[in-house]
Amino acid sequence: MFEGRQFDRSVILLCARWYLAYNLSLRNLEEMMAERGISVDHATVGRWVVRYSPQLLERFNRRKRAVNGKWHIDETYIKVRGQWRYLYRAIDRNGDTVEFWFSERRNLTAAKRFLSRALKRHGRPERVVIDGSLTNREAILSCDTTDRLAKRSSRRLKPIQIRQSRYLNNRIEQDHRRIKRRVRPMLGFKSMNSARAILGGIEMIHMIRKGKAKYASNPRASLAEQFEALPYECRVRFASIFGSSPNLRRVWTPRETQEESSGLIQRVVRADVCAASTAAIHTPRARMGVRGPSPIRNHALKALVAKLVFLIPSH
Repeated sequence: MFEGRQFDRSVILLCARWYLAYNLSLRNLEEMMAERGISVDHATVGRWVVRYSPQLLERFNRRKRAVNGKWHIDETYIKVRGQWRYLYRAIDRNGDTVEFWFSERRNLTAAKRFLSRALKRHGRPERVVIDGSLTNREAILSCDTTDRLAKRSSRRLKPIQIRQSRYLNNRIEQDHRRIKRRVRPMLGFKSMNSARAILGGIEMIHMIRKGKAKYASNPRASLAEQFEALPYECRVRFASIFGSSPNLRRVWTPRETQEESSGLIQRVVRADVCAASTAAIHTPRARMGVRGPSPIRNHALKALVAKLVFLIPSH
């Protein structure tokens, strides 16, 4: 993920987290890094945020907790190059973020795209609360009908209940303030791509503060610990006829270096290769599909190596 970068990943993550979480400008971060003996330009920090925010958000969504079936949907305004753009957002009854989408226009197409993303990722809600927007109501009815027609062969689905109330939707109106509070000091964005990337990072920080991430090793991790743990997810998938090892999936913490992770992967793979080769000795030749006088052990090892898939994070 950070391969080829001039600066260490800890510096990049620190600057990105401070910029997304607190009301600091890029030049403020440049001065703060200079006080710590690190010479980095404010434009470089901005490029870090735009580049790594979508990647960190994607990794965060892998460990995001489920939401309940009662949603509140609304949109708010964000200025890009002097023009107002629209941030569609949805939260559940507990205030947890369901989905968000930044759009250039506020119309039926944008609302349907936002709702389609939410339904695809989180499933069907029982009830949706909106304000008096007729466009959002029409989008919900359209997406609900499409989803029920697509799933009518499996089971009969109940239609989504829509409740339009200006005052019941104050819950999400108050949740907008957390995002607008961080966006306001930025004085607008320069492009839609950078705005979408930075808003995704701000929403990710907001969800982390709500406790939406699942961490089995430390369920009460701080904001800094959760943010720094995102790039360290390492998966090793073991797909072979001999089964899989219980240690083939692990989430790395910031305290584990790349050398420690590589050492653990080598130990796990070495143990699985030994176990597979031992089992292959007692496996009949017909089951292994071995033909000719070649040794069973060599054939088993070749089949095992061919089906090992490593998904190692790039640092």
